[in-house]
Amino acid sequence: MQGAIGHSMIAPWLQPQWDGINLAACPNALLLHGQAGIGKADFALTLAKALLCEVSQNGNKKPCNCCEACRWFDTGNHPDFVALVPETHRRFMPNEALEGADGEPTPSKKAKAPRDDEGDSSEKKEKKNIAIEEARSAIDGLGIGTHRGGNRVVLVYPLEALRPDAANTLLKSLEEPPASTIFILVTNRLDRVLPTIRSRCRLIALPPPDRATGLTWLQQEIASRPDLNVSSDELETIFYEQGGAPHATLDFLSAKQGQNDKDELFISIQASRYLLKGLSQGVRIDWLDVAEKTHKASFAVLLASMQRWLADLQGSAQANAVRFYPKHAESIEMLAKQVRIDKLLRLWKGVTQARRHENHPLATRIQLESMLMQYQQIFSD
Repeated sequence: MQGAIGHSMIAPWLQPQWDGINLAACPNALLLHGQAGIGKADFALTLAKALLCEVSQNGNKKPCNCCEACRWFDTGNHPDFVALVPETHRRFMPNEALEGADGEPTPSKKAKAPRDDEGDSSEKKEKKNIAIEEARSAIDGLGIGTHRGGNRVVLVYPLEALRPDAANTLLKSLEEPPASTIFILVTNRLDRVLPTIRSRCRLIALPPPDRATGLTWLQQEIASRPDLNVSSDELETIFYEQGGAPHATLDFLSAKQGQNDKDELFISIQASRYLLKGLSQGVRIDWLDVAEKTHKASFAVLLASMQRWLADLQGSAQANAVRFYPKHAESIEMLAKQVRIDKLLRLWKGVTQARRHENHPLATRIQLESMLMQYQQIFSD
């Protein structure tokens, strides 16, 4: 996050959803859901800031970015803002605001938050989940009145990072919401959210942009980033590879530019491209080699890449359409003529089921080998 959080933080493709929110009559719990990498974090933070803004304005013209509340929010010190996020997502918060009912960053935890320029190590990796102790710490103080006499905002992002016991702790607060408290829950995977939590929230679907809007926005962002050097053709290729998600595309480009072989995203990018190279071989895939070269990367990224490849195979076979990997269109179209649709659909179902547990994979390499072996078999009787 850079600079003040204001209207500029609302991506143009999300403006209709923003305009549809009545800040003066906001429900106790909002559940923002949509594809990863489309700007949900910025949307949620702008909404939180607007709900805490103390300048009286009509409509959705908040946040003003000038009042004391807005300035406190930008520095991560607003006493009525509670951010419940795993370590992997603290970089999205204003000044890396940490969980705690008073909204103040905890010095001991603040010191442990990794810097952007620090390499990850095998001894100490950022936590991807939110434990029950963290949920309790964030929620325990909600029963008292707000510090500023207005709203209190609790942001949980991403919601699927909550461990089951932590999710149940949150559910209790949603069932009996404290006065003047608004929960903003954000998820990339609505299918992982407990039905009991979903039923207590107003759901707001945030869509990805269309191709023209997304690429125009990316070109404007890249123009302001002299560290990023990418051709229009390469930008479009990466945009498609990232499922049409602009923010994910920017993260991809930043990681690629950094060339940090210890950066998890960079490792995943390299592995994903090696995986695609293997998948393009069809029945000739050396699945043991591909699994060996890729299994240490993020299982979620590998599954997403494989799922998109299978979608393109099906799209090419049944509708002569390639959505995610136009750069590989020639290989996909050739393979689509050889694929057995019934086997393809079974593998698709298996990959989809695996994605439900992608953050808690057991024996990643074995699972990956099994899927790649099944992939080889979808081209034979």
